Amino acid sequence: MELGIGIGWRPEIADAVEALPGIDWVEAVAENLCTDHLPDSLVRLRARGVTVVPHGVSLGLGGADRPDPARLADLAARAVLLGTPLVTEHIAFVRAGGPRTASPRLEAGHLLPVPRTWEALDVLCENVRIAQDSLPVPLALENIAALISWPGEELTEGQFLAELVERTGVRLLIDVANLHTNHVNRGEDPAKALDELPVEAIAYVHVAGGIEKHGVWHDTHAHPVTRPVLDVLAELRSRIAPPGVLLERDDDFPPAEELAGELTAVRATLEAAGKARSRSMSETEASGHGGVAPAASPVGSADDTATAADDITTAATGTPATDTGVAVDGARDRVAVAQTALLSALVAGTPAPEGFDHRRLGVQSRALAAKRADVVAKVAPELPGILGDGYRDAFLSYARTRPMSAGYRRDALDFAEQLLIAGRPADDAARRRLTHWWQDRAAAKPPRRATRLVRAARAAIAGR
Repeated sequence: MELGIGIGWRPEIADAVEALPGIDWVEAVAENLCTDHLPDSLVRLRARGVTVVPHGVSLGLGGADRPDPARLADLAARAVLLGTPLVTEHIAFVRAGGPRTASPRLEAGHLLPVPRTWEALDVLCENVRIAQDSLPVPLALENIAALISWPGEELTEGQFLAELVERTGVRLLIDVANLHTNHVNRGEDPAKALDELPVEAIAYVHVAGGIEKHGVWHDTHAHPVTRPVLDVLAELRSRIAPPGVLLERDDDFPPAEELAGELTAVRATLEAAGKARSRSMSETEASGHGGVAPAASPVGSADDTATAADDITTAATGTPATDTGVAVDGARDRVAVAQTALLSALVAGTPAPEGFDHRRLGVQSRALAAKRADVVAKVAPELPGILGDGYRDAFLSYARTRPMSAGYRRDALDFAEQLLIAGRPADDAARRRLTHWWQDRAAAKPPRRATRLVRAARAAIAGR
């Protein structure tokens, strides 16, 4: 299926997206949609024939645990509700710890890189097959941007993706901004990655903006698309005509005319690279060398034509990749320990695992805390309203010692709880407002330190 040119649908720019000319499809963050009804804007877009693709961010298919059946069921329900031709997710882990490591569950609140090892690949492939069996439409997976590299990796990104596709038949969502990010942050050549991965498996492409600070590229999705990212798009187009290309923007949304301008730049890049490819192919044929690059196969065709390569054996274990018994369970345990140690260093301040760049871990840790502060401010806007300019410093101080163990809404409640226990904020009126906010949203029985918190709340109310 040819998707065409699209844009990421977000509630903040819903009206602008509806008004943009030449939009063939949109992508919506799956977790931001209810499973039983759609926002009016998406209903209107679908009525116009615009395809809507749900894009998941919380499955954590690269994690050590098997995918959560409830999360898979929710993603499947959104696919049915939207009548979509496919769903997408990421090659990443987003949580760690728990029973497998006999440690507290930790949430990253972010997409973190999977080690490119044969063991991690075995785990990922089994998780992908479980997801494929649970979804009503084909699945495509996105390469992620990363600030850090795992020590002792055995495969390049292109090799890792090629093995994943060969074993599972999964489609690929290639983010060219992420390829650029990994070029700046990890020294990886985007052209080499594109040479090594199976471009015929690409379902569609992401294009997004970012910013470089102190030699580190931050994939913000809140800045304009840069020329280097468009150059990677051109590099991809020189190999294949992708079925779809989508512009992502998640924050600091510009006026509609700026979004339209970025879409124009994307179209121009694709057109110029396509013409250059056609000229190159014509010259090759004229010289008597008639090889033609394979065309992109339709979205969803991989399920009909690709099968897992059951006889592939891993260099690490000599075990068939499809073995779901003791070998893969052992790999899950080892991956779990490694991912938990990394995530704990990033969000709980534990010592950095051996082999990691400590400076980069510090950058990633600060970025995760800043993202938590930003997202909590969005899901609970009353908190910065109550705390004023002191909100951010207070939250970052809290985040240094309090890892996120559930979602952002729980994080907001836990943050407020800790402030109240400490007798903060110092201003009586603000503390009363925070007390009422917490009481309105907390469970009937406070989840932690119940007695101390109730006493703090009563003291605040009594002081009115």
